[in-house]
Amino acid sequence: MQKSVFEWHGQEFVALSDEARSGGSAHDQTRDIFERMDLELRKEEVSLIGTVRTRLWARDADARTRGSRARVEMLANDARAASSSYVDASHFETNANIAVDLIAMKPASGLTKALTEYDPAQVPLRYAIYGPLVYLSGVTSDKATLAEQASDILGRIGESLVAAGSSWEQATKVSFYLQRDESQDEMAKLFAAVVTAPNAEVEYASVDAFAGPDARVEIEVTATV
Repeated sequence: MQKSVFEWHGQEFVALSDEARSGGSAHDQTRDIFERMDLELRKEEVSLIGTVRTRLWARDADARTRGSRARVEMLANDARAASSSYVDASHFETNANIAVDLIAMKPASGLTKALTEYDPAQVPLRYAIYGPLVYLSGVTSDKATLAEQASDILGRIGESLVAAGSSWEQATKVSFYLQRDESQDEMAKLFAAVVTAPNAEVEYASVDAFAGPDARVEIEVTATV
């Protein structure tokens, strides 16, 4: 398991990344990762309740479905957080079917994590606010082309940011996960044509697939409130 402890926007965070131990179902592998992550977080005086974002990686679509269900079980109630999931066999260094990236914020006096659902409710949380930051779950679209999906997604993210008391101008990190055949340069042009986010760290990565079969990109955003 990889672990780093860092300060960001005046708060202290713990970031964990791990692949499952080989063997067992994707469901069991996911539960095992989160159980071990909880133990690791407790060494830093935090727990899964402090989770603000998780990213689940799966070797194939079936593993993604089973792993996502197990994540819902492990991160229930106050442990809910912004989430995303990707299918990408090249992500793995072992024979595992599941890997997880997790970020948790250490508790601070007077701060509570506020959770906002979609209406109607969906499996992913719409966003979580904890301290000075809002964390949006990854957003996808079923529109026909990358350009149409980007426009749809960026518009809906903008609405969520406003609902959270934030804006694109307050975005601090924007992550684009593109279907492997799509161009990162093209996505950057589409983003710049629609959004002004002068303070955001922007990153791009390629993956094999998403939860939705027609998705070409999934976008994750963190912003100040």
